[in-house]
Amino acid sequence: MHAVVTARSYCLMGLFPLAMMVQMSPIETLGLALGAGFSSGLNLYATVATLGLLQRFGVLRLPPGLQALAHPWVLGIAITLYLLEFFADKIPYIDMVWDAIHTFIRPPAAALLAYAAAGAAPPEWRWGAALVAGGVALTSHGTKTSARAAVNASPEPFSNWILSFGEDVLAVWLAWMATAHPFATTIIVAALLALSAFLLYHLFRFARRAFRQIFSAG
Repeated sequence: MHAVVTARSYCLMGLFPLAMMVQMSPIETLGLALGAGFSSGLNLYATVATLGLLQRFGVLRLPPGLQALAHPWVLGIAITLYLLEFFADKIPYIDMVWDAIHTFIRPPAAALLAYAAAGAAPPEWRWGAALVAGGVALTSHGTKTSARAAVNASPEPFSNWILSFGEDVLAVWLAWMATAHPFATTIIVAALLALSAFLLYHLFRFARRAFRQIFSAG
């Protein structure tokens, strides 16, 4: 009798009771933190909308802490903000203002997503995932912002558009990978972080040479 009552109580817990009962392994927690962090640094609203839609249509099962992303209100806000960012991101210099504002939004939001995703993990893993996701989001956001500043120096708009579309696609793909294949996501994001470090180094040198030329000409 007790077993029957217990089983019924689990059935009342939600649509995916087994997902709520299974704890995430450390590698799954790390994969979610890295994937959600990097994708949020590129496009936070695309990341939230992707995760919510995948849960909403039953493509995958999000951890219990993230299942609220499938709520119509959350999806509506995320999609609306994504559409706003989609157009702002395609206009030179307006995209830089948008990115500057989101320096204070993307990394904290990525940390919050990772903390919620690791809800079944021990507290130390939850805080670790939040810190990792925030740091990764800041890195990808910084790389995106620096690359945009360099591309905006070009008079033609096509390179900006191509870069923006590529960021959107990468953000959506990583958001899916982080939940479906966390181990592979860990490897992919590690490679992306190495690429980001390479790009940031060379973009910094490019900016330093440009400033020197400006001051020497003046």
